[in-house]
Order: sequence, then C-alpha cells, then structure tokens
Amino acid sequence: MSDDAVSRYRQVYRRSLDEPESFWLEAADGIDWVSRPTRALDDSNPPFYRWYPDGELNVCFNALDRHVAAGRGGQPALHYDSPVTGIRRTYSYDELLARVARFAGALSSLGVEKGDTVVVYLPMVPEAVITMLACARLGAVHSVVFGGFAPAELAARIDDAKPKVVVSASCGVEPTRVVEYKPMLDAALGRSAHKPESVIVLQREQCPAAVGERDTDWEEMTWDEVDADAEPADCVTVAATDPLYVLYTSGTTGRPKGVVRDSGGYAVALAWSMGNLYDVHPGETMFTASDVGWVVGHSYIVYGPLLAGAATVLYEGKPVGTPDAGAYWRVVDDYGVVALFTAPTAFRAIKKEDSAAELVGRYDLSSLRALFLAGERLDPDTYQWATDALGVPVIDHWWQTETGWPIAINPKGIGLMPLKPGSPTVAAPGFDVRVLDDRGDELQAGQEGAICVRLPLPPGTLPTLWNDDERYVSGYLSTYPGHYLTGDGGHVDDDGYLFVMGRTDDVLNVAGHRLSTGSLEAALAGHPAVAECAVIGVADDLKGQVPRALVVLKAGVDAATDGELIRAELVARVREEVGPVAALRRVDVVSALPKTRSGKILRRTMRELADGGSPTVPATIEDAGVLDALAPVLRDGGGAVSPG
Repeated sequence: MSDDAVSRYRQVYRRSLDEPESFWLEAADGIDWVSRPTRALDDSNPPFYRWYPDGELNVCFNALDRHVAAGRGGQPALHYDSPVTGIRRTYSYDELLARVARFAGALSSLGVEKGDTVVVYLPMVPEAVITMLACARLGAVHSVVFGGFAPAELAARIDDAKPKVVVSASCGVEPTRVVEYKPMLDAALGRSAHKPESVIVLQREQCPAAVGERDTDWEEMTWDEVDADAEPADCVTVAATDPLYVLYTSGTTGRPKGVVRDSGGYAVALAWSMGNLYDVHPGETMFTASDVGWVVGHSYIVYGPLLAGAATVLYEGKPVGTPDAGAYWRVVDDYGVVALFTAPTAFRAIKKEDSAAELVGRYDLSSLRALFLAGERLDPDTYQWATDALGVPVIDHWWQTETGWPIAINPKGIGLMPLKPGSPTVAAPGFDVRVLDDRGDELQAGQEGAICVRLPLPPGTLPTLWNDDERYVSGYLSTYPGHYLTGDGGHVDDDGYLFVMGRTDDVLNVAGHRLSTGSLEAALAGHPAVAECAVIGVADDLKGQVPRALVVLKAGVDAATDGELIRAELVARVREEVGPVAALRRVDVVSALPKTRSGKILRRTMRELADGGSPTVPATIEDAGVLDALAPVLRDGGGAVSPG
C-alpha cells in the first residue's frame, strides 16, 4: 500500500474516462478475435451504447481453445469439489474442451443454432459449466435459472426466454436433504405457455428421475443419451454485440427482468478485470464461493478465470456444515487458491460458528493473497475479523447483476490502495461514479445521496433488458438523465473512497432526519456478541419511521441469560456512534435472518411485515422457514417503540 499505488490507479482511471476509445481498444488485445474491432464504442444511438460494433469472436474459444492451442491444455481448468456428495474431480483444459465441444455437438443435433436460447436449471455440477460454454460455442444464448427455483418462477423465465432446449438435473444435493428438480421442471413446463423442443436431464445417483416416459409436447432424454454419440462442434463466430446470456435478477416478482450480456464487451471486461482488479493470472487458481445461478458465478466461477487461463473451483457445499466452519480453508489448501471471493454473509456464518478462528490454523493458507467480499454491505466488524483470521488483504467490492463486474473495488492488480473498513474503495476504471441529490446535482464529499454512473457504462455491462428496451430506460436511466441509477445510496469521502450505505429504499426518515441502515448496522455489528444484524425502518405515528434492529448472536452466547444486557448495550452503542436522532429503542435477538440464496438480507420484506403488510416473498429466499418464524416477532407491536 503506497502513494505509488494511488498514483497508478488515478492514472489508469482518468485515462479510462478521458480516452475510452483507446483504453478499451487496447484492453481488447487481451482476447482473440475473428475480426478485430477497429472501434471501441458505438455512441450513435444513446442511451443504447454498444461496444466493439465491428468486432467478431467466440467466447468459448477464448475460454478454452486458445489456451489449448497455446500448449497449456494439460493445466487444470476446473476443480469440482462437492462435499455434499463426496466427489472431487479436476478437469484439465484439454478435458474440459473435449466435454464442451461434444455437448455443443449434442445441442446442435437437437437443432440449437446461433441466436437460439437454452435454459439451464442445474445444481453446482460440472455439467452446468459445460452447458454454458457449449451454448457460447454455438453462439446460442444461455439463461441460467438457479437450481431449485419454484415452478411458477421457472415457468415465468421459460416464457420470457423461450428456450429451444432446457437442460436440467434429476436433483440437487443439500447438506441435509435432496431437492428433486424434475418434478418442479415438469410443473413449470406444464404451466408455461412456451414449450421447448427438447429437455435434457442429468441423472444423479442421489435421486434419479423418470425421463421420457410421458407423452409431452417436448422430447425428453438423459444427458448420457444425448451426449454419448455426439460429434464435437466447432466454434461459431458471433458479433461482439450479440448476446452471450440472459440472467434474471434475483428477487424479481411478476414479469421477469432479464439482464442481457453481450459477447465482446463482456469478454474484454472480464479478461481485463482478472489481472488488473483481482490480480489472478494464467495457471493460478481462483475460488469463487457462489453459484452459477448468480452473476458472480457467471463472471468469476465460469467466464473470468477461464478467459484468463486460470483454474476455477466449482464448490457444491456451504461455508459451514459441510462439514464445519473450516470448509473454505480446506479448499484453499487443497487447490492452492490465490484469491477467494464470497459474500460477507458467508463470513458471518463462519464467524458465528468459529468466532476465535481456530479452524484456520488447521490448514496451509500460504497461497492465499487476498479475500474479496461482495453481495451485501461488509460491516467493519466482519472485515476486521476476516483480516485478523487470514492475515491477507480483505477487499470489499461492490457491483450488480446489471453491471457484470465491479463498479467499485480496491484494484489489487493495479496496486493495492490503503484499506478503509466500510468502503469498497474507489470506482473501477470505466465507471464514472457520481453521488447525486434529488434534483440530479452532484453532492460534495461526505454528503449522502443516490449513487449513479454517468453514461456510457463501460464494456461488459448490460446494453438493455431482454426484449424490453423501454423497461431498461424507465427502470435505470430515466430518474437522472445521462446516468445509470444503481438503486443504492451512499457518499464519497475526501479521498475519493465510495461508501455504499444500502438500497435507497432502505434509508430511514426519522423525524425528518435521513439515516442509512448501513450506519446503524455498523454500530450494532461492532458489539463482540453480535454475529450479524439487520435494521429496518417501521412506521411510527410521531416520527414517521423508527429503526428496529434484529440481531443474531455468536455461537456460545447465552441469549436467555445475557440478552437483556446485550440489547441495552446495543441501544447505547447506536446512540453513541450514530447519535440520539437514530431513536433506536427496540432490539430483537433472533436465531437467523431471512436471506436470498445469494446472501442478501430481506430487509424490505421484514419491513412490510413489521408494518402489518402481507409482502410477496421473493422466489430467491434461502429458507422460507426463517421468515415464517420471524413473522410473529416482526408483527409484535408493529412500529411501536418499546422501552429503551
């Protein structure tokens, strides 16, 4: 960490904004093209900007074939590690290319062509990665739906994506149960207006499914049947502006909102980000503990590491319970991981089970150079715990499904800048981040407002929504003309560091004072007994809103004996660190917080329950039982202020 790193970052960042054409054309040298682009940006039809308009390529070729052609086919490409099934398997680049080319041939034999869509409804198994890359090989558009989504949600996505083929599995395997996918897929296809031509089912021994035994509008077959005799398929050339995939945003209700990812801009951005932001290079190993159903899985389990010629870990397990809170450290040790990327909620779960970080000492973590956290706000207490436990830089960073790669990060590959707990550091090159007030005026350092990105967005970000340009403009670009609305609020400090304090609809208005949930949660999380927490604003007749806190205590803390004392201490902490205007009086100790499968806490849903409403529960909820158990607590007293 030095002034040199800050200077290098500022030089790179300013060039990315002042000279985007030459900057991103130079970055395009990081991938192989069929027709190398002569232009970086097509800005002839704002706000619909397009990157590399005259470029042609194939993304699968860049992820696999070119590394094999360069003589690196024997190097590891994919480490499949499944503690829930006991299976581990490493695929070299040669092996993964052979599997992908053959399955691409299988899809081609079923009529899948350039521009067709394929819905992927698979657990964390190698076949999920193989299917995604096989689609890219054919120029087909994949749409991965998180494995285990309910039939109604899956049907809505099938109707929107209109796939020619659906690829699924007989089941998913969780630490304590087996989830049957095939009955949910059958139910989804039964209620969807669109019917695919073919359905491919990967049979898993934990729960095989009946396949091809019914008279349906589509042909059903197993993975082995369609894959066994397939002829390997060559790469199909696509335009850089052609779509690579459609990914529906988590928490979507009603009509799905499909984020479109283009081929050329995405390949360039991810290849550039691997070295410059994550400091991961060819032959090294990255472990992204996420799911291929989320954007993090698309970008940094599948495409990013493989585009860079690195090895990636596909982990079918949990941070705790498979078998214990040392699971991630075992993976780092086994595969020589240099960069670990996961969500703060995973580290809160680890901290809750192993608060003294005793399990860290059982493993050799000497290969690990950095921990990257994103997906939820990283509270300073979890940041400090991870820093102390691992002894490597803990890099908070912030991005969205829509952007495809980080908006803000400490750019380790350019140079590690001084770390500030609570901040994802600075805007990534290409992202012109501004904090605006309600009128659209830029705010000064320290003033909190809406975080926006000045157009055009850099390569790799969404060019539009799937078949819905109007919704793209109204949902993201209309509030502040010339800017992309992130939906998050925060501020920039005097050093240019960004602080993301939460979704703008999570800002509390207490007696005319605007308070972010992030500032209150940071105060609560600093208490030594708190594993994780959430603050919601509930309606109050006098003050408009008052904050209400829900906290989960660390393992070993006796809530029955010490709960009252802890609650009083938490109220005092908020009063001391945020101020009496916060008016926090009610703190509920709970066993767990409701979250999406990607780790986001369902604050809005809890707020609606506390206000007496009947919210629609997001399809992405991890465990509906947690919310059911919490509902009586949230409804108890509504927005009333209990004695402090």
